[in-house]
Amino acid sequence: MSWFYLILAGLFEIGWPVGLKMAQVPATRLGGTALAILFMAVSGALLWLAQRQIPIGTAYAVWTGIGAAGTFFVGVLVYGDPTSLARYAGVALIVAGVVTLKLAH
Repeated sequence: MSWFYLILAGLFEIGWPVGLKMAQVPATRLGGTALAILFMAVSGALLWLAQRQIPIGTAYAVWTGIGAAGTFFVGVLVYGDPTSLARYAGVALIVAGVVTLKLAH
């Protein structure tokens, strides 16, 4: 169950930078800020639950890895952020590091 919590926490981690991006537009400033705060709280609570069984270093790395990679893809797909082979390789390295932490004992 802890890994389920951790994966969910990582997915919610993607939401708060999106909320902050939304808050940069005057029409969605209040909603974006509220969304960011909500996603931060949910993500943090789920990380707290996950850390009951998963080592702190592993949990934090997985949490931030999911958040970083997911936010990168949201930026590319929704906000038209720039892409390059090097940027995709960087995200692949993040994912590889997270997978390595999960498989290593």
